[in-house]
Amino acid sequence: MSQSNTGHPKGLYVLFVTEMWERFSYYGMRAIFVLFMTKALLFDKALGSQIYGSYTGLVYLTPLLGGYMADRYWGNRKSIIVGGVLMAIGQFFMFLAGSFHADSIAPMLMFIGLGFLILGNGFFKPNISTMVGQLYPPGDKRVDSAFTIFYMGINLGAFIAPLLAGYLGDTGNPDDFKWGFLAACMGMILSVLLFVTLKNKYIVTPEGEQIGAKPNVIRKEEETVSADGGSKIDTKQITIWAGVFVVLFGLFFYVLDLDLIGTFIFALTIVAPGFIISDPTLTKHEKDKIWVIYIAAFFVIFFWAAFEQAGASLTYFAEEQTDRDLFGTVVPASYFQSINAVAIVIFAPIFVWLWGGLSKRNLEPASPFKQSLGLFLLAIGYLVIAFGVKGIDPSTKVSMGWLLSLYTIHTFGELCLSPIGLSMVNKLSPARLASLLMGVWFLSTASANKFAGTLSSLYPEEVKIERSISNETDATQMDKLAAFKIDDAVWNADPKENSKLALVSLQTTKSIANPKADSIVSIEPSTTTADVSNFHLKLIKIANKNFDRAVLIDNGNKLITQETTERVVDKAPVKVTKLQIWNLHPEKPSFLGYKIENLYNFFMVFVFMAGASAVILFFLSKKLLKMMHGVV
Repeated sequence: MSQSNTGHPKGLYVLFVTEMWERFSYYGMRAIFVLFMTKALLFDKALGSQIYGSYTGLVYLTPLLGGYMADRYWGNRKSIIVGGVLMAIGQFFMFLAGSFHADSIAPMLMFIGLGFLILGNGFFKPNISTMVGQLYPPGDKRVDSAFTIFYMGINLGAFIAPLLAGYLGDTGNPDDFKWGFLAACMGMILSVLLFVTLKNKYIVTPEGEQIGAKPNVIRKEEETVSADGGSKIDTKQITIWAGVFVVLFGLFFYVLDLDLIGTFIFALTIVAPGFIISDPTLTKHEKDKIWVIYIAAFFVIFFWAAFEQAGASLTYFAEEQTDRDLFGTVVPASYFQSINAVAIVIFAPIFVWLWGGLSKRNLEPASPFKQSLGLFLLAIGYLVIAFGVKGIDPSTKVSMGWLLSLYTIHTFGELCLSPIGLSMVNKLSPARLASLLMGVWFLSTASANKFAGTLSSLYPEEVKIERSISNETDATQMDKLAAFKIDDAVWNADPKENSKLALVSLQTTKSIANPKADSIVSIEPSTTTADVSNFHLKLIKIANKNFDRAVLIDNGNKLITQETTERVVDKAPVKVTKLQIWNLHPEKPSFLGYKIENLYNFFMVFVFMAGASAVILFFLSKKLLKMMHGVV
């Protein structure tokens, strides 16, 4: 199959469409994921953020496994198909979790679904990215623009997904989240079908050979590689790095007190690159180039840790602190995740033109300089929104323009960093380690996403769910709350004002069946009242749409909410009552001794983190260029 020297091979557009629908599946689920956890499963923001970070972290960790399987045994094509099928199954389990969100089985169904999604993504993502570069002959200058076009496909799917999944799932009714997950499932099925149908005809080398049909260890490029990958398994090397992993695991888990998933991800992020770079068959030039990948990947961690707040803390911000009224219609919070994607589609061609024009004049910045610019723009984006929230009362909602500005500036940063990074890994990697090193690149993103969840858990909550009330509670005790209906006028009242609610005496005990819930021993109503902020009540209303009864406990510092919904069981309507205990004055978090009292403090964490990383990478760039040995 002949290839144009000016255009791009048709295989690029097959990969474009395949990746577009896979990203539709991923971003559709992601757009409503934390909202599903906080509004349907009633997890607090910190727990939802940690689960979100663990999920997205593991999603980018498993490409290491998928890259290894493709390099050694399966090849890219089989890995992509297996991964796609697993992800479709995972999205279906998310649909089931949404269907049974009111039952105790829902969290288990959700975690099963996440498991399939994590494993499937590992086989899919590194292998389809690697195939883009193989469409071109070595040294072809179209590769950078090809990855940018490919990146447009990613973001076209990411643009459509939050709109459709949000429209179907983020309706304010917890029962509807399942339809958003089902749409994500259908997108994944379509991605697999398109790839299987078109791969043989279009995904070929310039010479017409099938790409990805065989393991990458037997690919023939300029270097000679044996069928076993160029080296035999070194048991001594494995033993040494396994020992290093155990030491790091103990350090992170027992000394730094990280959770199990974070410990595993961060330890592996250090050990896996170390294991690869210690391969004795690597030449000096190969090691230099791999070190450039590693150093760039380290700084990418700080970029994505800040950027990925879009799926967690920035979604909380859109839900609670943003005025989303547009021409009389309330814009769903999930829609804001489409801003970055549509900006990518709009501005990616401009960046392709910009890099191409600079390249013709020999003025195009090298990859490390582009990445430092990306980090700088990320810091600017957070500085803008920090300015927007500085000094405002928590009950005051800000204009949508602040989020729009942040996401647009972040888009410019992403276009400087992410597609350039993928291209750089492709150009610097030895052929026999192509998918494996792409997996290492995504491994840094795994650490970033887990770190993003940890940072998102620092979001300064105004109210926080503490405990649920178990169904073991005697119905008579639960019925005592039925009389304390909140006046409907509260929902239209000034959020800066207070309302008076009854103050009761409550005795609870730990639930036997559910360790995360309490069982009420007794409720003693009284005629005493206390003030509660209308703002706090409205925040709780966002999470519990149907809650309409509440009483205060603990001298007015905590609130018990009662929510009654109707479900159909065996074709008969059944009323379901839920009670939760909310802390109206939760303790504000700290980060490295920095107290995060408000949203301004929170956003400034990212300004300093991204800004410092940009400056350091900029001054390292000249050294990195020397280590790239002419590859730019």
